Amino acid sequence: MRNPLAEQLHPLVKLLYPNRAEEVCQAIINLIVSYQSRHLPTQRWVNQRDAVLITYGDTLLREGQKPLRTLYYFLTEFMGDIINSVHILPCFPYTSDDGFSVADYKQINPELGDWDDIAVLASEYDLMFDAVINHISRWSYWFRRYVAGDPDYQDFFIEADPKQDYSSVTRPRALPLLTPVDTSNGIRHLWTTFSDDQIDLNYRNPKVMLAILDVLCLYAEQGARFIRLDAIGFLWKELSTTCMHLPETHAAIQLMRVVMDNIAPGTILITETNVPHKDNISYFGNGYNEAKMVYQFPLPPLVMHSFLTRNSDVLSRWAGSLSPISKATTFFNFLASHDGIGMRPVEGLLNQEQINGLVDHCIEQNGRVSYRDNGDGTRSPYELNITYFDALGLEGETEQQKAQKLITAHFILLSLAGVPGIYIHSLFGTANDVKAVEATGINRRINRSKLNTQTLKEELSNPESIRSQIFKGITQLIQKRKRMSALAPQADQKILLIDPRIFAVERYNSQTGGHVLCLCNLSNDVIELTVDFVGRDMISGKRVNFHTRLESYGCQWIKSPNEIQHRTVW
Repeated sequence: MRNPLAEQLHPLVKLLYPNRAEEVCQAIINLIVSYQSRHLPTQRWVNQRDAVLITYGDTLLREGQKPLRTLYYFLTEFMGDIINSVHILPCFPYTSDDGFSVADYKQINPELGDWDDIAVLASEYDLMFDAVINHISRWSYWFRRYVAGDPDYQDFFIEADPKQDYSSVTRPRALPLLTPVDTSNGIRHLWTTFSDDQIDLNYRNPKVMLAILDVLCLYAEQGARFIRLDAIGFLWKELSTTCMHLPETHAAIQLMRVVMDNIAPGTILITETNVPHKDNISYFGNGYNEAKMVYQFPLPPLVMHSFLTRNSDVLSRWAGSLSPISKATTFFNFLASHDGIGMRPVEGLLNQEQINGLVDHCIEQNGRVSYRDNGDGTRSPYELNITYFDALGLEGETEQQKAQKLITAHFILLSLAGVPGIYIHSLFGTANDVKAVEATGINRRINRSKLNTQTLKEELSNPESIRSQIFKGITQLIQKRKRMSALAPQADQKILLIDPRIFAVERYNSQTGGHVLCLCNLSNDVIELTVDFVGRDMISGKRVNFHTRLESYGCQWIKSPNEIQHRTVW
């Protein structure tokens, strides 16, 4: 009798493990069956009501309380149902890189809380977990057993000959690729893409793949609706290649997709690949067999560029080139994150002068710039380390103007096709934490401040505070977006060229008839314009009849009255 599951798995396993395909395939089937018996819930696809808050588990602190409990109480008190999903950045025991050097994939960092605290959050919100599976901490059990000479772990990591030529390998950081390690078997040079505390896993060993698949299944079991595959493009290594986006890497993700579809249907795998757009969208596969969502990395630098130049041309041209891969995929849109504003995604979109302009502005705003090694002795800007609030600021502007720009930037985020992710520090308009950078030497700490919850509550309760104005402005936009099916992730999108100072996009949902014209003023000018549209601005409540007025850094969602109500979309 034919086994449909085996037929799905076998071609992928055969590519990855040609000499052990039958054995590995059966082991994966056994894993799937074991989790299927636990009856994990089926998840739904995304719609306009989906919005994800991105935060570390300990961004919000309250004395005497575990941070995950503090996060839960803050969300229920201040956010309610404004957002329905929370991305908790790596919440596992770790040894460096603010969580991205995981020591134990299956435990919650006790300083944050425990799995019971995760369950409390999952009872109210959909959750996104990080699968930091390209590498693991050198203090993990797996690595310690490798160093001790345990034969069960000898092939878990990638031993390499330092005499070989590694110049073709893509380097995200200006650090050595190989790290010497003193083991019971002598000195071994191991592959370390990111740092000497982040030891790359060897996926040529099927035991590694099976162990990681078990981790992903656990995350789904613990309430993860979304699983973010961190730095996944580096997964498979092949000497004399870039070691990026290799066919085996895509096959590995497709294998993960088969497993998740069979143990927790609807669970959404999201690939995080800070690379040029063409490579980024390759992780959609054929639209049905790989990632369901990919990070939209060009958006943060292009929105920043548009506000600084007060010109929408580049942003409009890029957004106009986007097209859906399938009805089973969409983008994960974001403006800021725990990392910096990536520069690689704008290669081919911005010229060198424009890129230099962003770099210079970042430095002028007291930000930092992180570089990557090009392999030929030169370096290029890899990311800008700066809060998005400060990234949009210009000399001479008031705090209110900067606040309005940040709100309007999020209007763009919420208007484009895809699911929006809002970084918690953007929600509060946090400024650069320069002291944290100076104290640690870690550039990314500039946008990872820890906030006292009581102080934050007082600021949010004061309508005169900048934090309160930004929080209210962004959360009101999120609430209004929920009521417009035209802003569903897969509703049609058309970019309009009206005025260089205006970013304009028309969204239309063919299932409901929902139709919205989205207008955003990137300048400090007041703009009067004629539009081929009749409706009501959902932000101000004013009627629009072929003519409208955009205030300085203003935005409008002009909704047509023709939408069919009370209908499930997408």
